[in-house]
Amino acid sequence: MTLSRRALLLAAAALPLARPGAAQDAPAIHVVVDPNCECCTAWVEHLRAAGLAVTVEEMYAGLLVALKAEKGIPLDLRSCHTAEAGGYVIEGHVPAPDILRLLAERPEALGIAVPGMPWGSPGMGPEEEREAYEVTLFRADGTRAVWTAYAAA
Repeated sequence: MTLSRRALLLAAAALPLARPGAAQDAPAIHVVVDPNCECCTAWVEHLRAAGLAVTVEEMYAGLLVALKAEKGIPLDLRSCHTAEAGGYVIEGHVPAPDILRLLAERPEALGIAVPGMPWGSPGMGPEEEREAYEVTLFRADGTRAVWTAYAAA
């Protein structure tokens, strides 16, 4: 059997994906969504495409609001879905690179949030049409900091 150059290149490119334990190495994130929200599904797909190991739990609006309060997410930082990863809360349409940075740097915080549903954030329309938004780091003592700022496209 002869391998074409293309087949050899494709096989070589797939090798890192085939190593034992690769799936277990992916950072785990548990996402709680309203089953009626399509943008939540799009955000979950964004996370999976970035290599995160995503589990999804559906929860209707009233219970989801209670969960957000239980997790300490300030009212003005809330959005449509809530996630947990590495002991942090991730609220709203936070880009996957910001979540990965949070998990790598491990700052003293409750979590990060993208309040509302900014157009062009992951799951909310094309990034090339993005409106400006910020990812906010929030702490248990009520203090906040800008984690990442995204300019309008």
